[in-house]
Amino acid sequence: MRSPHDIIRKPIITERSMNDMAEGKYTFVVDKKANKTEIKNAVEKVFGVKVEKVNTMNMQGKLKRQGIHVGRRPSWKKAIVTLTKDSKGIEFFEGM
Repeated sequence: MRSPHDIIRKPIITERSMNDMAEGKYTFVVDKKANKTEIKNAVEKVFGVKVEKVNTMNMQGKLKRQGIHVGRRPSWKKAIVTLTKDSKGIEFFEGM
């Protein structure tokens, strides 16, 4: 069994994700093999909040060129976690 810290890789800090925080939605880069139930349990365990819903997306890596050689950045998985109304929020994001 994987640790919750292995499932949640890092938060995504963008203008859109910061606006979604007002609605109780938090965005993370997660392990590509993690499912929605594992992500929900990991967020609840690490941050001590109640999760209502988890939406996931597989993001394709961007194409990059170095002269005539074409490569691709690694693909990754994004999860948008919606907290319940009675949850106070994740303190990790409060100072931003």
